[in-house]
Amino acid sequence: MASTHTPAHPAGPAAGTQLLDHPGPNGSEARDSAARGSDHAGVAGTAGHGDPFAPEAESSRHRLPRQTRGASPLLGVTAVAATLGATGFAAATPAAAPAVEAPDETPVALAADPGLALAARIQQQADSQRTAAEESARLQAAQEAEAKAAAKEAEAKRATEEAERAKAAALTLPVKNYNLSAHYGQSARYWAHLHTGLDFAADTGTAVYAVGQGTITSAGWSGSYGYRIVETLPDGTEIWYCHLSSIIKGSGEVTSGQQIGKVGATGNVTGPHLHLEVRPGGGAPVDPEPWLQQHGLNP
Repeated sequence: MASTHTPAHPAGPAAGTQLLDHPGPNGSEARDSAARGSDHAGVAGTAGHGDPFAPEAESSRHRLPRQTRGASPLLGVTAVAATLGATGFAAATPAAAPAVEAPDETPVALAADPGLALAARIQQQADSQRTAAEESARLQAAQEAEAKAAAKEAEAKRATEEAERAKAAALTLPVKNYNLSAHYGQSARYWAHLHTGLDFAADTGTAVYAVGQGTITSAGWSGSYGYRIVETLPDGTEIWYCHLSSIIKGSGEVTSGQQIGKVGATGNVTGPHLHLEVRPGGGAPVDPEPWLQQHGLNP
């Protein structure tokens, strides 16, 4: 009858498989018994004889091979973990948080680098100087514009004053439609003295105009002169308008060419005419003809 026991592994328990321990009343005794049975089985197999029904052989025959506690189980677990990590664990792992941008570290860099800080200060000074230069240029331009405006205003004022002076200096003839009937210095039986003015013969009611810009200082009846108007020019020269039929402007300022009365025949006259006298500074009369000619008028 062939032997049915399992021979021991040539390499021993440490190198291959080990027998699993059967439970018993005492775990240490079962291990000792298993060790003894293994030794007996080895001896019996080598010698080729022995009792197959011996207790030791029976014990050895019912033992199952046991895996050694080596690296293989751990390698299996590691493989499973790797597989799960690549699939399930990866799905279970929460998504990485979005990257947060780091704050601008330029000021720190500038503070840490003296060269950059110096360059920044130089740039700031240049900007300040440029701003100051622009402001100065703006103020200068504003001042120049203001000066030009003031000069222009002053020029306009001077032009106005000159125009007024020219207007004041401009003279006009006192009558437009006339004939010269008597000149200065003539003598006649109806004059008590030599003729003191220039006579402009015209119809009664013909308009009489102010010779120049001035002020009427007297107006009314004046004996042999009849109705008379006295105008004083800006230089003090008096202009007498005599023998008027009516007085239109009896006082106040007048301009050159403004109507002030009408031709008449009042006073000591032989016919209607305007008797014009010129008295510089309000003094004695002078010949009106050369005086008018000096002012650009040719009666």
